[in-house]
Amino acid sequence: MYVMVTDEDKVFKALADSSRRKLLDRLRKKGGLTLGELCMRHDMSRQAVTKHLVLLEAANLVVTKKRGREKLHYLNPVPIHDIYMRWIGKFEQERISALHNLKHALEGDDHE
Repeated sequence: MYVMVTDEDKVFKALADSSRRKLLDRLRKKGGLTLGELCMRHDMSRQAVTKHLVLLEAANLVVTKKRGREKLHYLNPVPIHDIYMRWIGKFEQERISALHNLKHALEGDDHE
């Protein structure tokens, strides 16, 4: 049986690991870090950080840019935003609409 792995599945898998989330946090605070810079504050070998980055890149959460001989890593927030819109944003929109309607209903009562 063939199971298709979606882009969203890759994002969830990448976010499931705390080490990968820490790497993303570092890139959120300061993008354009090299592999060496990303290894500095982690209790992992360079090889382990590289493996995590490969998964993050496969999920499109990290994008890279070459600068000379260096490879710079940046956070790509779009996949996280897409998940937010699908799984959280829709629910918030209903609550915000309900609050908006309640506000207008209460204001309407004051003006009568």
